[in-house]
Amino acid sequence: MIAIQEHKNFWDKNAGRYDRFMRKDRAAYEEMYALIRPVVKAKTVLELATGTGLIAKHIVNAAAHIEATDASAEMITEAKRTRSAKLHFSVQDMFRLPYANHSFNVVIVSNALHIVPQPEKALQEIKRVLNDDGVLIAPTFTHAGNSFSGMVRAFFMWMAGFPLHSKWTSEEYLRFLRQNGWAVRRSAVLKASFPLTYAECVKSEV
Repeated sequence: MIAIQEHKNFWDKNAGRYDRFMRKDRAAYEEMYALIRPVVKAKTVLELATGTGLIAKHIVNAAAHIEATDASAEMITEAKRTRSAKLHFSVQDMFRLPYANHSFNVVIVSNALHIVPQPEKALQEIKRVLNDDGVLIAPTFTHAGNSFSGMVRAFFMWMAGFPLHSKWTSEEYLRFLRQNGWAVRRSAVLKASFPLTYAECVKSEV
């Protein structure tokens, strides 16, 4: 519980500068949006850990509707500066979602599984709210694959209080997903400040 509260405090404090921080990875994110848009076309989508809504805002025109959530109230306040009839922002806990079973066609959780404790529990909750034939899109920075300059950046982020809980290589991350009941149907490593492993998954039996 203390770790989760510290995690929320970090993002509350940094909500106002988050978009500026992410600009350096704009090219990788544009590539990611292009991968996501066909998957969410005319679908009902849940996004967890939306932050300031960067992904949701860039894909909403393709989707039927997006519920975009984050544990940080300050992040959601920033996200709500953009309005769309197809996009709803709210503060939610990804470990205890208020949605009924099988509520969504697609669930997106981007750059979050490596920064929360017990990410396998988040995946179980995602499995509950996702349709049986639904798709999980889970791009994640895989810090164990960092270059030397990436390790230096990661060190300074750690000094600033960045809540990194899991350090995976791309291969380790994909294996983690498979071990927790997901079949990876598509993956790619996008070039960014840190290696960004794009993973597109469907439910499977472990």
